[in-house]
Amino acid sequence: MLLDAVFFLLRAGLDLFWWAVLLAAIMQTLLSFNVLDGRNRIVWTIADFLYRVTEPALRRVRGLLPNLGGVDLSPLVVLLLITAATIALSAIQGYLLRSGLYF
Repeated sequence: MLLDAVFFLLRAGLDLFWWAVLLAAIMQTLLSFNVLDGRNRIVWTIADFLYRVTEPALRRVRGLLPNLGGVDLSPLVVLLLITAATIALSAIQGYLLRSGLYF
């Protein structure tokens, strides 16, 4: 019962972070093409929040990727890593359930 809550919270955290990275990438693209006005207070607040939440993970991945000019593939890599972590979490939960350690 306790492990159910732990796995649920971990999966929910990964899902929320996945959406935050996706929204940050979309927001940054819309700001760079001047579709959204960065001087608008609401737009700036949302963009700043998403930047602060996602930038630590994106910065680490950007350090590992080669320079591709104006193309930033770090959100794609982070989304793939989050998906892999979610799959690994489900596999760990299944392994614990089959081995009898999960009750």
